[in-house]
Amino acid sequence: MTEPGMDWVGQHESLGAAADLDYGITLLRAVQSGVLTRPLVRIYRPRPTVAFGQRDVRQDGFERAWQACLDHGFEPVVRRAGGRAAAYHHGSLVVDHLEPDADAMQGFRDRFAGFGELFAQVFRDAQVPAAVGEIPGEYCAGEFSVHTPLPPLADGTPRGPVKLVGTAQRVVKGAWLFSSSIVVEHPEPIREVLVDVYRALGLDWDPGTAGAATDAVPEITVESSADRLRAAYAAAHGSLVDRSWASLVEAVPPGVRAG
Repeated sequence: MTEPGMDWVGQHESLGAAADLDYGITLLRAVQSGVLTRPLVRIYRPRPTVAFGQRDVRQDGFERAWQACLDHGFEPVVRRAGGRAAAYHHGSLVVDHLEPDADAMQGFRDRFAGFGELFAQVFRDAQVPAAVGEIPGEYCAGEFSVHTPLPPLADGTPRGPVKLVGTAQRVVKGAWLFSSSIVVEHPEPIREVLVDVYRALGLDWDPGTAGAATDAVPEITVESSADRLRAAYAAAHGSLVDRSWASLVEAVPPGVRAG
């Protein structure tokens, strides 16, 4: 039986791009096996990462795309869920939400919609006019991407919307993991690496869709966004318990397959 309440864990620093992804799966197995019995949110600022999808690996230009990541100072990894290549860095937040669930496939699509609206509302609370839905030409396109329109440039040149949040989901028997990358600050490195990655993969997209929340509201920060996100979770789930990173690692060490 699932224990009441939800644990909130702030990971104090990235384990490394690949290790961060792997630890999410380790936590999922720990929830599945009963090592972790409560819903859990893990939040952290990642190192510069380009997370490729499984289809990207089969593209003729994958090796060139991999090298392009390294040339830009981004660590390339291949994730087990999600679509095409996505990039994030220290100006971003990664949020892993895990829960035990006897029928984890039930509500699969609803979770995408629900989390999308949650993140959009967090941005709207910060005066970023965010909405949920795919935008034309976006990288790692998704029906439930969170995006925001941008005001025209000073000379009146119009700008299209930019993607702020990409989401992916992994389901196993008895548990699910919903992972989200939220781009808050410093969009330029993300745009630059994705231009070269998508060129190498031979994929069409609109580089103007790669942005950050600061494109709409320059004053927003990663720290303030994390605080607003925690407040939104507390409002939605009621009992939210801060759990130390050390206690989580003691229960489920990185690199150890739980269960």
